[in-house]
Amino acid sequence: MPPPPIADVFPAPAPAPARTLLPIPRYLEQVYWWAYVHPNAVQLFEREWLVNLILFGNYGRLRDAALAELGKTVTGRTLQVACVYGNLTPRLLARLAPDAGLDVVDILPIQLLNLGKKLPVDDRVALLQGDSSSLACPDASYEQVLLFFLLHEQPEAVRRATLAEALRVVKPGGRIVIVDYHRPVRMHPLRLLMTGVFRKLEPYAMDLWDNEIEAFLPRQGRPASIAKETYYGGLYQKLVLIR
Repeated sequence: MPPPPIADVFPAPAPAPARTLLPIPRYLEQVYWWAYVHPNAVQLFEREWLVNLILFGNYGRLRDAALAELGKTVTGRTLQVACVYGNLTPRLLARLAPDAGLDVVDILPIQLLNLGKKLPVDDRVALLQGDSSSLACPDASYEQVLLFFLLHEQPEAVRRATLAEALRVVKPGGRIVIVDYHRPVRMHPLRLLMTGVFRKLEPYAMDLWDNEIEAFLPRQGRPASIAKETYYGGLYQKLVLIR
């Protein structure tokens, strides 16, 4: 029996909170309300096994690959751009040095509230509502920036601005760690399935199949180096950008 349409699972987008510091981008409300904005979405997707299933058993591997780039002990100030389902952020918090700091920025208050429930009280951590394409912090504020499965969910203009902001706020010599989708090898058994999923549910994701992430970086202030690694037949990628 086929699964019910998404509209039957989530009857309608939840209304925005009465007092929101920053407006929710229109593309999020229109395209991703079923995944991040609606309260039922948080209840549904905040399951470790489901996150792992969506990534075909690769969640732990990709999470650990990202964290390894930040270091066994994470020092200095780290910025995580956007909350994510699963235990990425709790695992990152566990690696923080005693004098380190972690800021997590997300435009959706409901996602920040959900993440707060997964974290212990810790004065090294700040959960902030903010726009990834226009971060409210000075230049060169962080030693490292983490973008975990964010870029494929953004329209091109927002994606370009997000990358430009990540480069702006990271310190010289600091790193930006990106984990996201990538064009798989031609004979990948999931290639056809993922094409259908993207066209139906992730309308901006094919950009990362058709272009290298490097193509969305600003012309000015480009990174000093870019290291890339792919996983699972090329369906996923990890980039490390050094400013």
